[in-house]
Amino acid sequence: MSWGGPEFVIAIIAIGTLGGVLRTWIHARHGLPIDDRASRRRNRRQGRDDAGAVEEVERLKAENFRLTDRLEASEDRLAVLERIVTDKSYNLASEIEALRNEPARLQDKGNVQ
Repeated sequence: MSWGGPEFVIAIIAIGTLGGVLRTWIHARHGLPIDDRASRRRNRRQGRDDAGAVEEVERLKAENFRLTDRLEASEDRLAVLERIVTDKSYNLASEIEALRNEPARLQDKGNVQ
């Protein structure tokens, strides 16, 4: 077999074709996306690939901004709740409420004396 003969060219074409078929079979078997290079090139030439990517980036940026705002609002609310719970007047109010809930105990002590 000579390097420039038709057998060599046919062998190269066969190897390339079998490699592509094998690669597609492996992707299909494992559930991976099948890479279609020709359609990607065609879309890139027509500008479709960039427009979809830009829309996706803008959508993700808007969602990120919205979620960041919600997180900051939740952090602010949590800080207020922590301040309320650790405040001394809150503890005093809790002690007063506890005393209001136990009037029978105080009356029993008054009768014993």
